[in-house]
Amino acid sequence: MCLAIPAEIVELDQEMATVRVGDALRRASLALLPGPANLGDYVIVHAGFALHKVNPEEALKSLELLRELAAYAVEEDPAAD
Repeated sequence: MCLAIPAEIVELDQEMATVRVGDALRRASLALLPGPANLGDYVIVHAGFALHKVNPEEALKSLELLRELAAYAVEEDPAAD
C-alpha cells in the first residue's frame, strides 16, 4: 500500500522538484500539479508525483500524525519480540 504524503518543496528544476519529508529528500514530478509551484510550498506526493498543494499547517499536522502512527506500529510489531 502506498500513502500520499505532504512534502515541502525545497528546490525547483522546471517540471521537477526536490521535496523534503522530515530529514529525507526526494524528487517529485510537478507535471500533474495544477498551477505553479513555489519554494516552500507543501504538496501531496504520491508515487513520485506532486498532486496538489496543501496549506503548511495541515501538512505539518498530517506529518505529525504519520510519525505517531509509525511509532505506534513499531511498538505493536509482533515480529519485534
